[in-house]
Amino acid sequence: MDLEDELFVDDDQEMLDIINFGFPRRNYERSEYFDSMDNFSFFRRFRLTKQTVLNFLSEIEDQIEYNNDLNNSLTPINQLLTTLRLYSCGNHQTAISDFIGCHQTTVLRTFRRVTRAICLTRPYHMRMPQNEHEKLRISTDYYNISRFPKVIGCVDGTYIRIQSPGGDDAEVFRNRKGYFSINTQVVGDSQLKIQDIVARWPGSAHDLTVFNNIRIRARFEGQEFQDSVLLGRYNSYKTSFHYINLKLLVNITL
Repeated sequence: MDLEDELFVDDDQEMLDIINFGFPRRNYERSEYFDSMDNFSFFRRFRLTKQTVLNFLSEIEDQIEYNNDLNNSLTPINQLLTTLRLYSCGNHQTAISDFIGCHQTTVLRTFRRVTRAICLTRPYHMRMPQNEHEKLRISTDYYNISRFPKVIGCVDGTYIRIQSPGGDDAEVFRNRKGYFSINTQVVGDSQLKIQDIVARWPGSAHDLTVFNNIRIRARFEGQEFQDSVLLGRYNSYKTSFHYINLKLLVNITL
């Protein structure tokens, strides 16, 4: 038997082994980036400091930790870092899997698992002032910044770029700047913390259209925040003078 025949026999044997026993199990080598990277390198790759990651991990660890380690499952810290890496660079899942040391399908499952856990923490981190003390603190901060009274938040919209969703309604997501996006409206406080966010409107929707259909407007109209106001850009919310109480939205040109 010559060399060429031997190669064919070896290939056939490998195919038979795969048919009979499946693909051979692959063991991945994983790097502990949290321990091995310095603070600067860690921040550049994951967009958060180590201390922030630890603080946030303590809130979601119980929800993302696996019950056993039978299949060399990802630890909670590596699950969080996998998701943060995907958030920070938006790269292909295969590239993320090579970076972390796991299969591409593991990246997908981990991303969904951790993202769901993160979303469940929203009521604890993104909320409007709950009492008079919080309102007073925020309004005082705004007054110290610009001498503008009774402000408890600033509202504005931003475009989050997406790929074309396809279908008959794809052009609805094309914004005035010419690319596909989600029009996301955010309310922030004096310390740049997000108080409320709505990210479900297509890019072609105007900021005022979004504001007229979100719950935060109804809460202000219902006098939940009494005489407090939101601050918005004049060119985005100028028509609101016609039908929104001035206590709801104060318009100025920034």
